[in-house]
Amino acid sequence: MRELGEFALIERINAGRVQAPGVLLGPGDDAALVAAPDGRFVVTTDMLVQDRHFRLDWSSPEDVGRKAIAQNAADVVAMGATPTAFVVALGCPAETPLEVIDGLADGMWAEAARAGASIAGGDLVRSRELVVSVTAFGDPRRGAPVTRAGARVGDVVAVAGRLGWSAAGLAAFTAGATGPEFVEALAAHRVPQPPYALVLSALRRGRRGGSNPSEVQPVSSRTETTSEVTAGDPATARLDSGAPGSLGTSATESSAPVTLDEDFGTEASDVGLHALTDVSDGLLADLGHIASASGVAIDLDSAALRDPALEPIAALLDADAAQWILTGGEDHAFAGTWAPDGALPPGWVAIGRVLAGRGLTVDGVAQTGDVGWESFRGADSSCDGRSR
Repeated sequence: MRELGEFALIERINAGRVQAPGVLLGPGDDAALVAAPDGRFVVTTDMLVQDRHFRLDWSSPEDVGRKAIAQNAADVVAMGATPTAFVVALGCPAETPLEVIDGLADGMWAEAARAGASIAGGDLVRSRELVVSVTAFGDPRRGAPVTRAGARVGDVVAVAGRLGWSAAGLAAFTAGATGPEFVEALAAHRVPQPPYALVLSALRRGRRGGSNPSEVQPVSSRTETTSEVTAGDPATARLDSGAPGSLGTSATESSAPVTLDEDFGTEASDVGLHALTDVSDGLLADLGHIASASGVAIDLDSAALRDPALEPIAALLDADAAQWILTGGEDHAFAGTWAPDGALPPGWVAIGRVLAGRGLTVDGVAQTGDVGWESFRGADSSCDGRSR
């Protein structure tokens, strides 16, 4: 970094990149110009700090770049919006090898493309450690935002994407367990695979097909398919197991870029989606936010959440797979509440119900202790490898 310099590095990062349609003017001026066809945009930001949120002995720079974009894109999609652009601020020591910056940039651009967007600009500064801060923009496409406050009594609680795998990977890294039986979990922790298309396709297509939400299904009976997806990106193929019995997306869905029709703009309430969040801090924590914001109670079915593929990994690490699923977080799956009078869209799995009252229970039992991640708990401790 010291030898190349800031402006030469900016040129290096942006050379050969192609902007998505939502970016009208990209890097090279004082600011970017991002389209807002609806007259509104969704915006969110997240920061990753080296040795607090990621470790370069666990993750490659490409992994870190993908993760930085994915956690922001998931927040945009959790509002029912389509990602359109990302702005990235990067701090690093002057001694940072250029290969690290190249890897970060490649990872960020690859994940931005998977989300259907691109990187419109950003900033570079010298800092004591590597810091990546991403701001994401999204187009609500004429629809009302899908907030945490819309859950209704009687709704079905459903999930799109896998739960517990990032937590399993963190546990494996912490234990120094890197054998072949841990490869899938380690990869899930390095780079989350938010199933963007399962949310946005549901809003586009409405509720055609899918499972009956009146039947909470065990995870081993589930399959997830979607007709809009294509073959996966080889760069992410190692993350896409498609393992039978896992609560998650297929390999083709998880690595396919988001593509949407121009007329996409269905109100979430019209397709039965009342509340939505991405699972970043833990399923209990994030559904607890929905319950609190909506003034309702949520009860989860532990049998529906069970993932037999996680259990051998938990046994090897003397851990509890159920706790990984309930409190692990950082898989960036999507959890939402759906009206009970129709089939769930493809890829969505029923895991519980919205009830009258307050709070969150599992099989009718209130949960005690930590329910998920909180940034300032244990703030003086060493890095735990979590970005949320």
